[in-house]
Amino acid sequence: MSDWRNPERPTSPTQTVKPKPSIKIMPHAGKKKNKKHWLKKTFRFLLPFVVLGVFLIGVAGIGMLAWISKDLPSPDGVLKRQVTLSTKIYDRTGETVLYDIYGNIKRTAINLDQVPEYAKQAVITAEDRNFYSHKGFSITGIVRSAIVNAVTGSRVGGSTLTQQFVKNAILSNEKTYTRKIKELLISYRIEQSFSKDEILNMYLNEIPYGSVIYGIEAASQSFFGKPAKDITLAEAAILAAIPNRPTYYSPYGSHKDQLLIRQRYILDSMAELGYISKDQAEAAKDEKIAFKPLNESIVAPHFVMYIKELLSEKYGESFINQEGLKVYTTIDLDKQKIAEEAVKKGIEDNSEKYGFNNASLVSLDPKTGQILAMVGSADFFNEDIDGQVNVSIRPRQPGSSFKPIVYLASFIKGYTPDTIVYDTLTNFDTGSGTPYQPKNYNLNESGPVTLRKALAGSLNIPAVKATYLTGMDNVLNLADELGYSTLKDRDRFGLSIVLGGAEVKLLEHAQAYATFSQEGTRHDISAILKIEDKNGKVIEEYKDKSKEVVEPEFVRNLTDILSDDGARSYVFGAGSKLTLPGRPVAAKTGTTNDYRDAWVMGYTPSLVCGVWVGNTDNKEMKRGADGSVVAAPIWNQYMREALKDSPAESFTKPEKIVTGKPMLDGQTGGNKTVKIDTISGKLATEYTPESTIKEVPSAEVHDILHYINKDDPRGPDPENPADDPQYYNWEAGVKAWAEKNGISTEGASSIPTEYDDVHLPQDKPTVSIISPTDRQTVKDNYLDIRLSASTNRGIKKIEYLIDGELITTEQSGSLEKKLELSGLSSGYHTLKVNVKDDLENTGTDSVEFNLLTNLPRPTLDWDAPTNNSQIKDFPLTIKASLSNWEQAKQVDLYGTKNGGTEFFIDSINPSGESLNFSWKEKPEPGSYQLFANIFDLKNKKYTSTKLRVVVQ
Repeated sequence: MSDWRNPERPTSPTQTVKPKPSIKIMPHAGKKKNKKHWLKKTFRFLLPFVVLGVFLIGVAGIGMLAWISKDLPSPDGVLKRQVTLSTKIYDRTGETVLYDIYGNIKRTAINLDQVPEYAKQAVITAEDRNFYSHKGFSITGIVRSAIVNAVTGSRVGGSTLTQQFVKNAILSNEKTYTRKIKELLISYRIEQSFSKDEILNMYLNEIPYGSVIYGIEAASQSFFGKPAKDITLAEAAILAAIPNRPTYYSPYGSHKDQLLIRQRYILDSMAELGYISKDQAEAAKDEKIAFKPLNESIVAPHFVMYIKELLSEKYGESFINQEGLKVYTTIDLDKQKIAEEAVKKGIEDNSEKYGFNNASLVSLDPKTGQILAMVGSADFFNEDIDGQVNVSIRPRQPGSSFKPIVYLASFIKGYTPDTIVYDTLTNFDTGSGTPYQPKNYNLNESGPVTLRKALAGSLNIPAVKATYLTGMDNVLNLADELGYSTLKDRDRFGLSIVLGGAEVKLLEHAQAYATFSQEGTRHDISAILKIEDKNGKVIEEYKDKSKEVVEPEFVRNLTDILSDDGARSYVFGAGSKLTLPGRPVAAKTGTTNDYRDAWVMGYTPSLVCGVWVGNTDNKEMKRGADGSVVAAPIWNQYMREALKDSPAESFTKPEKIVTGKPMLDGQTGGNKTVKIDTISGKLATEYTPESTIKEVPSAEVHDILHYINKDDPRGPDPENPADDPQYYNWEAGVKAWAEKNGISTEGASSIPTEYDDVHLPQDKPTVSIISPTDRQTVKDNYLDIRLSASTNRGIKKIEYLIDGELITTEQSGSLEKKLELSGLSSGYHTLKVNVKDDLENTGTDSVEFNLLTNLPRPTLDWDAPTNNSQIKDFPLTIKASLSNWEQAKQVDLYGTKNGGTEFFIDSINPSGESLNFSWKEKPEPGSYQLFANIFDLKNKKYTSTKLRVVVQ
């Protein structure tokens, strides 16, 4: 063999050394040789360290596995379970248990031969199709799950049936690598210790189906009222579908439709795998599933199920069902009861008349995002309306209640509440060849209107124009910031989105309106204040997560419109159910074109409430069932009751916007409108009352696209307006409207040249409020008003307003008035008085007053005759004393004989503490009980104690 040290040295005596061949030296050859030599030396140097590193990693890995394995239960003990503890869900005070997730688990162990073959196959199809071939876990599944989770952020399971059994029967639900390794090791051991059928049997007896239901037998009894051996193929597929997400897919939750979709998927997959035929799958899909009615003690049931779903998604079923948690929620039970009563009354009063069977209400604290009340349906336990479905978290079309989002986006872009658009019948080019032509609810056209008037009156055509001017992306970007999760697929939406063409969830809709309430600051929705484990350790606690998503001034403009009862009165009338007496409130209705959905969304600075009304099966309601009719009474009742003990709060008024661009500043035709006094028919002056002024175009009539570049509304005017693809369609609508109304589109209309000479400064009435004085404290439930007024033409009427709301109009000209204040909250209010003559010349004065409403109730005590007196002579005077008589407006005296029918005796309007009733006609002899009904200034009735007399 050759000498490794010198390959040219002879290895035997007989060998001779051959002469070396001549070597031709090539450029860089020496460098290449040196490089190879360096690499060899480096490799020889590092090799021992690499070997040592691999060895140490191996030792560490073995040590870790040994450490992890030291406490693993043996396969013989896998069925021994720890004692479970009941998890309780509380209201926000922690004093009332809304729901107890019982510790006494429902589980009935059965043998595998008691489970229909197709039920086993359904489970394997749904959860682990390679169950009979793997050794406890699937490397492919684990890798696939890890990749998908890392790339998409979504949770994709990679667990086998064996792993699921281990996770639910043996290990905790903590999300750590150590627990995952334990799960794999135990799964492998179980596979070595039990047959596949034994493992499947254990799985079917152990897997959770939500709440306290474990195992297929308990699930079958709980959901269908029958043993597992008797379930049908359709029911088997239902049971196979639930364990994937037990709370989400609960038959008693809000996602029953998703449960049925998953059931159909499993049936189709079973047919593809050859377990059943396609005909069997189709027959099973057509089978009507009858779920056993839920019978549990539960307060605020939809909210509780919502909480359970949140907990399940975050902590897992086993953890929340067995670990003795105390969950303190945000629900305000007082407001929850008010909400439930309001929904109940709304159903009772209007459901039959307008053809609906369901309603939902959500209320939030806008300052925190906390859910205060949640009514998901009219009756949780009513199967006829799918009462368990929580409509407040299901997508529904919002109708015009989505308009504020569009208008707010337009303000952000640079448009103003005073921006003029033409409310005229218009074709919108959609690019599909078929134009879109929206119509107003009343089929009328209003001509030039401001965005303020259009939103307040919920006009459809201007809203669609506002959407186009704003841009769909800007609208949807704002919707994202406001927290909507249902508007991600932007290709689905067009200009009709402003009329409710998309779908939103009531809960998220309420969050958007809560953001309006807080002037553009969004607080994330929260339902949980705190969670404690069984040892009292806090494992989760509420932290406010807020973000300013819109600058306050833009939102103030929106709120100023939504809270202006006068602005919407031309459509809804003054003092509608969208107002609260003595309290500023912003509100918007919504109704879909086919009357399938009716909404009211509204807010004060401290409370938000949203109401949806409709049918569970999406059936149309009757004509006229719009939001202001069927949803507003529910909303109004809730807001009145929920706020009755809270002081009135005001919204911050926006600054007046002046852009210098006529169409944005409320002037049509590029500053080509004039104001006409409707009484004189002449040009209005500074003395012309607003109520007698109308604006008319004075020159050519064009829509806003003629004057404004929609993409830069405050920038330069468009050089060629016709370049906009909607220009000619909008102009055609304006021209048709102008011709119908006798207005020239080419030149000046017939405009007067003389000025109003009817409304003169010397004729303007003067008025002064003598009583109450400014900032006077009022302790009664009525307000005595005295005025001083003078006018050259006499007083035609006097208007009395409180906090901007017209209370009454006095036609007699009397300068004294007594206003009832029932319904007003305590605190400061503004009284305004308008004195008008026959030409609408108006004089105005206003004062503030401080109302104290916590007044004592009137109480009646009997003076004579005394109790059990013997009475012979009639008429009989019955004397009584009435404390706090100023709070009573009427006292009625009644009597009964021996507890029989009540009969009326006398009535008094108190003017002092002493009352003298007259019982004129003598009744038949016998024992009588007398009592009085006392009505306070708010018409609330109180009943006195009873006085017994014996008539001889």
